[in-house]
Amino acid sequence: MEQRGGNRRGQGELEAQVLTALRAAQEPVPAAWVLERLGGTLAYTTVVTILTRLHTKGVVTRRRAGRSFAWTAATGEAGLAAHRMRRVLDGESDREAVLASFVSSLPRQDEELLRRLLLEAGDDAPAGSGDV
Repeated sequence: MEQRGGNRRGQGELEAQVLTALRAAQEPVPAAWVLERLGGTLAYTTVVTILTRLHTKGVVTRRRAGRSFAWTAATGEAGLAAHRMRRVLDGESDREAVLASFVSSLPRQDEELLRRLLLEAGDDAPAGSGDV
């Protein structure tokens, strides 16, 4: 299905654009506000669907505002990307093989960054957690 104008958004691109708009808001905003910021030929219902999907993923929060909702970004694009990575990992039967393949394919700088982040996360863990 193509969008008017022949431009089709890549997977997740619309979600990222919605998150960018929400992060620019100073307070919780209605879907119509997001639609206005996105411009283009999107339908209001498309924006509500994307917001609802992001809410289900835990990436945005909402609060009742009259008969609709006011939306707020709970996380940024990095949080959305992390959610996608977890979803892919959760869909695989051999998590160890997937993680090993992922780590072995990282550039050296990313591997070193991942090691540092894992060490820092381990330092923050409560005593005894993760130890078997």
